[in-house]
Amino acid sequence: MKTIVLSIIALLSAATSPAQTPVASPDPYRPVYHFTAPKNWINDANGLVYSNGQYHLFYQYNPQSAQPGHLSWGHATSPDLLRWTHLPVALTEYPGPEGSNIMIFSGSAVVDKDNTSGLFPAGKTDGLVAFYTGHQEKPGLVMAQHQNLASSQDGGRTWQRYAGNPVLDIGSKEFRDPKVFWYAPQQKWVMATVKADRQQVYFYESKDLKKWDFMSRWGRAGNTVREWECPDLFELPVPGGGTRWVLLISAGNPTEQFRGQQYFLGRFDGKAFTPDQPYEEPAYLDFGKDYFAAVTFNNAPDNRRLLVGWTNDWAYARDVPTGDEWRGNFAVPRELSLRQTSAGLALVQQPLAELRTLGKEALSLKNQTIKPGAAGLPVAFRGESYDLELIVKPGTATAFSLNVLESEAERTTLRYNVARQELTLDRTQSGNVSFHPMFASSLETARVPLQNGQLKLRVLVDKSVVEVFAQDGETTLTDLVFPRQHAGRISLRAEGSPVQLTQLRLTNLSQPAP
Repeated sequence: MKTIVLSIIALLSAATSPAQTPVASPDPYRPVYHFTAPKNWINDANGLVYSNGQYHLFYQYNPQSAQPGHLSWGHATSPDLLRWTHLPVALTEYPGPEGSNIMIFSGSAVVDKDNTSGLFPAGKTDGLVAFYTGHQEKPGLVMAQHQNLASSQDGGRTWQRYAGNPVLDIGSKEFRDPKVFWYAPQQKWVMATVKADRQQVYFYESKDLKKWDFMSRWGRAGNTVREWECPDLFELPVPGGGTRWVLLISAGNPTEQFRGQQYFLGRFDGKAFTPDQPYEEPAYLDFGKDYFAAVTFNNAPDNRRLLVGWTNDWAYARDVPTGDEWRGNFAVPRELSLRQTSAGLALVQQPLAELRTLGKEALSLKNQTIKPGAAGLPVAFRGESYDLELIVKPGTATAFSLNVLESEAERTTLRYNVARQELTLDRTQSGNVSFHPMFASSLETARVPLQNGQLKLRVLVDKSVVEVFAQDGETTLTDLVFPRQHAGRISLRAEGSPVQLTQLRLTNLSQPAP
């Protein structure tokens, strides 16, 4: 089979500037434009809320080490989801009854602008109320999981746990992850939680954020291989008119051994969720191995629905080779919308629009034909943090592939099979893959039909994170990778017949946001 290689190896000397030159880092795997904590362990994003011009990102955090344990809520704020100010730990574990400890598991936060809770002084319109699962355990013994609240009058810097906690306790060890939001048509608060072991979502209502009444339950659809976690429920407009409610659930993965996330479209009447279809087969949010526990911001301006997910998998999360300083990061925030596709109404994810304000264009090509036997195109780039966009017309080619983070013996490969219309992400030769037997155990594959004979890809690469958005976000794949050689080359290979490279644009993001 004939192949042609488009090698993108080093910056064009005419285009090089200080802002475009990759910066040597003492930590080869800490991302530049993906969120990481200054140190220690992080997992799920929590309490995502916008207030007083700031996005608040709380997250599962171990203040003591880069391994899971002693879970608390870390805290950072940003005006644009790009530049972050790290703040002291917001909520920490505390002693419970009978010699137990209560860890601060996942949850959400709201702005109680009308002081429905009565927890704030008169006239206070920006008070924050956080809801978290109190995970009660003794060493080696889980005793209970229940829902609790805390309030803050100073923008989340300090918190007071409610004296009447827990506000919701059903006597279960598998009852967690409260997502609370305001339901305007009935002037009330709604809480979505999961009975994880039953793969069901439980819905509750409240007028004051403190007393919660059961409304309904729904579940056991789509992927039920693993327990359900981290529910989120929100409304999005449908193109052409009307709306649909979207229910997110963290559960199983298209590759069965891993965890992932699914979504359901339907209707919510303030009491119960009714899906549009039986969902006997899952609708997956992401087809990679490393996108989990994603939830959206409450109160985001302009009614934007912005999603933040953890880029890791519990199969090997404790073992990823980032060292003893830090472990864990988040994907670039994604803006959600609905779109009519060839398969019907679907949830679409696009990278945060503000990302385009970072970096400088390092490479731009149009209308290049890659012919069998040709020597390749005379352009070059080398780096490990960038935003790459390309449009390809495969024509009669059998397949083509894009290699990123490529060195002499290493590469992360995106390969498109034209006949099957399948996109595969392969990290089996990406570098350090031996730290856990499951890390490179299989490939990730998603069906991605051509549109007008074209495949459009946007690939966010950031040292140890690769996020792929195909066909303007109709399909996404997210994986961690750990290259050892760090040559940072890119190549495009066509198989069988010529491939038309309609457009290629690369933005160098090797400098952190100013």
